[in-house]
Amino acid sequence: MNNTKYDALKLENQICFPLYACSREIVKRYKPFLEEIDLTYTQYITMMVMWEKKCVNVKELGESLYLDSGTLTPLLKKLEAKGFLTRKRSDQDERNLIVTITEEGEKMKEKAVDIPFKMAGCTNLTEEEGMMLYRILYKILGNDL
Repeated sequence: MNNTKYDALKLENQICFPLYACSREIVKRYKPFLEEIDLTYTQYITMMVMWEKKCVNVKELGESLYLDSGTLTPLLKKLEAKGFLTRKRSDQDERNLIVTITEEGEKMKEKAVDIPFKMAGCTNLTEEEGMMLYRILYKILGNDL
């Protein structure tokens, strides 16, 4: 019996599956480097935004990270408890929560600076392939670069 009608349901025919599996694998490869600085992957990418922007509202932070407020709130509370950032309501609009990096959070940047270079050796992609994949992934996200 020919099951071509159901071929679309095969895992091997899904673009989402290798993306999902690769994402999990990459995060797993980050883990030993991030354990050295006591950050989870999500905390690390949050700190990357904070190192760049220094001060940002939660909505903008969520858009940068593709995370919703339900995920961000506990994440930010943990980073605040570690002393890496502060959260404060905006003086101009109390509905806006402003996140600001602390001096301790800035110091963490020095501990993390080698992680991207260490991770570069964790894939079997050439630099050109890596850049191509980067552009394709952002195209999927709707941010053609």
